[in-house]
Amino acid sequence: MADVAEKAGVSRALVSIIFRDLPGASRETRERVLRVADEIGYRPDNAARLLARGRSRTLGVMFTVHQTFQADLVEGMYPEAERLGYEVLLSATGQGRGESKAIEALLGHRCEAVILLGPDSSAADLDALSRRTVAVSVGRRVPQARVDSVHTAEGKGIRQAMDHLVELGHRWIVHIDGGRGPGSAERRRAYRAAMRRHGLQAEQRVIPGAHTEDSGIETGRMLLAERDQGLPLPTAVLAGNDRCAMGLLMTLTRAGVEVPRDMSVVGYDDSHLSHLMPIGLTTVRQDAVLMAENAVRFAVERLENPGLEPREAVLDPKLVVRGSSGPAPRGPA
Repeated sequence: MADVAEKAGVSRALVSIIFRDLPGASRETRERVLRVADEIGYRPDNAARLLARGRSRTLGVMFTVHQTFQADLVEGMYPEAERLGYEVLLSATGQGRGESKAIEALLGHRCEAVILLGPDSSAADLDALSRRTVAVSVGRRVPQARVDSVHTAEGKGIRQAMDHLVELGHRWIVHIDGGRGPGSAERRRAYRAAMRRHGLQAEQRVIPGAHTEDSGIETGRMLLAERDQGLPLPTAVLAGNDRCAMGLLMTLTRAGVEVPRDMSVVGYDDSHLSHLMPIGLTTVRQDAVLMAENAVRFAVERLENPGLEPREAVLDPKLVVRGSSGPAPRGPA
């Protein structure tokens, strides 16, 4: 800043005023200072300026690289954070990089709050984190921890999907479980409850899985192998999320199984990938933008008022019917 001031022939204080966009400099002087700064490659270090005041105004976001719905959530956070005067810093989990390391990286970069997308840490660990910093859980309800949470009414979404399939005449509906993924336990319980409600408890089947394409691929191969041994294919599969449904669709298509003529497939999330398949995926929509906005607001409001009691935003899902679901086949597939 001193170099800019010297070359522009003004005081350092005036340079500071110009870069903070405050009144006190003529248009001509402002343009000259900005031109000089550009010539010598100077950029104001806003982060250092904020840290000098004891603030970073940065929200840290922990996410998983390959979860497409989480990418949709991240995209939705930037406009709301910018509107509230905050920056967003990302830290990913992945193979060999667990949640603890991702979170510590965010705290090490002086993030004022952390927003956790689909955390699978224990409730005790999340509660301990809430005593160190402001934390918001997205996609998972954690009543045992003092963290704010934002999630969809999972049970309502599954009921919509199951009612849709039953109305189409499906009776043998299989659910691919999401393992430890966010919302999986609630979706599993809602599937079983829906099967009982429709008098189909004898046909219910939960296949252990995960929120990945590989899980859908493995399930598809297993169902095809069972068919080769004489067992009919289920008439419909409710996948734990869109990624799992995509893997299942690919496996079925390659094996000559026609969707939805031979089998209907339903996902969960309505991530942007659900629109890209040759057969549009019927899925339960979670409003990523609204979830993202709520998460950012919860974090900022708690920064401004640390004494707030833990809050929970439960958003309504909506079934989106596309080409992957249709009437149940009349005979064995």
